[in-house]
Amino acid sequence: MLKSNSYEGGRTEEATVISRGVKIEGKLSCSGSIRLDGEVQGDITSQSTVIVGENGKVIGQINADSITIGGKVTGTIKAKEKVVLESKANLKGDIVTKILSVDAGAVFNGNTKMGDSGNFGSPNDTSKPADTSAK
Repeated sequence: MLKSNSYEGGRTEEATVISRGVKIEGKLSCSGSIRLDGEVQGDITSQSTVIVGENGKVIGQINADSITIGGKVTGTIKAKEKVVLESKANLKGDIVTKILSVDAGAVFNGNTKMGDSGNFGSPNDTSKPADTSAK
């Protein structure tokens, strides 16, 4: 574990770094940020930020407050606040988030569900929004 140099809200946040060349099979859960430059086969959960670097690879679901993808991800990603797909990102899976940013060059194959974080359902939810048109 590494401590970040940022000072947010009077506390420093610990960051977990999975370096290039490291492969993990199984669930990864962390209260702080996660930086992934290696490979993970399994679900990732963070109460903060998950960053998948250019060399990072994930096969599984990612749940966090904020998610940035620069590498390859196969699976559903759910962010309470924001998802960023950087120019070298390759995502095969669904996105559930409040805010989505996609850089030119990013590859995304899947579905997106956006809205307030309190209104997230399953990304596979195919229900239609309520009809609000005047009659």
